[in-house]
Amino acid sequence: MTKTSSSGRHPALRVRDELTVGERAADIMRNGMGSWRFVFGFLTAMALWAIANTVLNLGGSGRKAGFDPYPYILLNLILSTLAGLQGAILLIAAKRQDQISSTLAQHDYEINIKAEMLLEDNTELTRTIKILTEAIHGHLVTATPLST
Repeated sequence: MTKTSSSGRHPALRVRDELTVGERAADIMRNGMGSWRFVFGFLTAMALWAIANTVLNLGGSGRKAGFDPYPYILLNLILSTLAGLQGAILLIAAKRQDQISSTLAQHDYEINIKAEMLLEDNTELTRTIKILTEAIHGHLVTATPLST
């Protein structure tokens, strides 16, 4: 079992000031893009884009209507760029998560080794107490004869 500090963070993990700029950016991306708020915000932005552009296209005259002509060429470019960056963003976030998991695993391993050493020491002490208790019991039994 690992203990957390009074601040609620794991003792093996570094805090904000100890992280590099890249690590902080990866944490922000992971926490931001890996949330329902981001998903719903993205879907809302796509819906607003489509609705606004469709209304402007239907209400305007000719090709100059709307800000993104049919079939949403600018939106297609933005989504293609996002898809291209998505792989790199996911890899960066996964790499950072692997780094955190590795740090936690190493800390847990060190704690387990310490616990194993303490358990071995405790077992040796228990054996010593048993031997001493049997010796004391042997002296008491032979020193005081039972009267019948």
